[in-house]
Amino acid sequence: MAEPDPQQAFSNHREREILEELRLAGGSGRIQFLAERLAVSEETIRRNIRTLEANGLVTKVHGGVHIKDSGNEPPLHFRMGENPEAKRSIAAAVASRIADGDTLFLDIGSTTAFIAVALQKHQNLFVVTNSLAVAQTLATRNGNRVFFAGGELRPHDGGAFGLEAITFVRRFQVRYAILSVTAIDAAHGFMLQDMDEADFSREAAKQAECRMIVADTGKFGRRAPIIIDAPSTYDMLVTDRRPPDDIAAMLADNQVELVLASHRNPA
Repeated sequence: MAEPDPQQAFSNHREREILEELRLAGGSGRIQFLAERLAVSEETIRRNIRTLEANGLVTKVHGGVHIKDSGNEPPLHFRMGENPEAKRSIAAAVASRIADGDTLFLDIGSTTAFIAVALQKHQNLFVVTNSLAVAQTLATRNGNRVFFAGGELRPHDGGAFGLEAITFVRRFQVRYAILSVTAIDAAHGFMLQDMDEADFSREAAKQAECRMIVADTGKFGRRAPIIIDAPSTYDMLVTDRRPPDDIAAMLADNQVELVLASHRNPA
């Protein structure tokens, strides 16, 4: 009988340690943090993470890692590192549809944070948001008016939620509600991981003339526990590439316009 490979056993032990540290940290961690916690080099951590990712246990983002399907979304700064070029492309496509002086709602998603950056040259925008990142990006510039929802700020994404935030958003009527999602599939439509986010998105959608979902292709075919509303509630999906046929059919059946960011026009 062959002897177990000591190096393989050590590697498996290290991977278990990494997963445990990520769980203790809430599901996400920086490479540097993990290296310091486990007293090994960052290259050792990266090597083990490649194995964990190949086995479908973690998702690697710029500078860090997140446990896959941990039940919680990673912090906003981690999500900003997932598919950044796709999100910039989507942001540019959305910004091209927004005119100076428009009224809009932007939520807490990483894609909407990119959209806020893409809107920095716009003028006289009327922005309602529950995202601290969006507010900081667009407030006090070019004559913008930015209204920030009340409520407790969540530590992992700087978002304001709760009854105060929902009551606040009901006071506005805007042209665009620009909303992010965690997952899109053909059977259930648009989904989120968090109940507070879903409640807030539903309310924001009611207060807008045009309801726009923004999501990169990494969201296609994924599942999340909370359906935010019937797909027909939303007017368009802005994404970076054409979705799979079943999702494209779901969009068509619900009269959701498909906008491909790479083309900057409706598909």
